[in-house]
Amino acid sequence: GITGAFHYGLQVSIINSPAEYIKTFICETWLKRFGSPPSAEMITLMWSFIVSIYSIGGLLGSSSAGYLSVRFGRKQAMLFSNIPALLGAALMGLSRLCGSFEMIIAGRLFCGVCGGLALNIHIMYAGECAPRKLRGLIAITASTSIAAGKFVGFALGLREVLGVEALWPILLAANALPALVQLLTLPFFPESPRYLLIDKKDKEGCI
Repeated sequence: GITGAFHYGLQVSIINSPAEYIKTFICETWLKRFGSPPSAEMITLMWSFIVSIYSIGGLLGSSSAGYLSVRFGRKQAMLFSNIPALLGAALMGLSRLCGSFEMIIAGRLFCGVCGGLALNIHIMYAGECAPRKLRGLIAITASTSIAAGKFVGFALGLREVLGVEALWPILLAANALPALVQLLTLPFFPESPRYLLIDKKDKEGCI
């Protein structure tokens, strides 16, 4: 669940800490482009886009989770979900360097796609791979991972860690780390037995 449920929890909480810094960045960028500061309503609108577009990305990711998990398999689809996560982290991490608050909006959209896709596949994959006696315990790893992600996002946002003006792009790009961890570890996990039997007709592989 490190890229699915954990990533979702992290993205939900991590955006709160740098809110004022991002609004200041929007104001400064607008002033450089157009020679006059934006209105308070425009700053609020841009900030609302940054926060809420994650949900739109999540809708897109959730809508494609069923197709991708059948077309490529549970494990392969979860590996694919790391691509928008890394792309989103790169966009948000480089946004201040490039002087573009639109990159934060695009990055949040890609992170939402990853969260919606991987969260659904995580629950599916874990339930299908779990031994019968442990199925209930394994199923709650989704909720546990969400809670852990929220806690880590809150901890990283503290002023003593990354919650300062100089480091907020690094804070927003922090979700690249769990994506890299999953890319390195998930290939060693087995494919879902249910997928192998029902979708691939591979009875021997399933057993």
